[in-house]
Amino acid sequence: MTGGPAESPAWQRGTKCEGGACVEVAAQGDLVLMRSSQDPGTTVRISRDEWRAFLAGVKEGAFDPL
Repeated sequence: MTGGPAESPAWQRGTKCEGGACVEVAAQGDLVLMRSSQDPGTTVRISRDEWRAFLAGVKEGAFDPL
């Protein structure tokens, strides 16, 4: 069986990752996990709905002024 709680998530990096400072994401059940490749011990967990809202904000430019 795959995807059980004992399995490590399959982390993915963005294609624009350069210099080792990358955001990594993984799906685990109903959650999306995010971490920095430079500090993989600290993980942010959000729901898939929150992930969709975040991506929509990125596509709309909501974070461009930051």
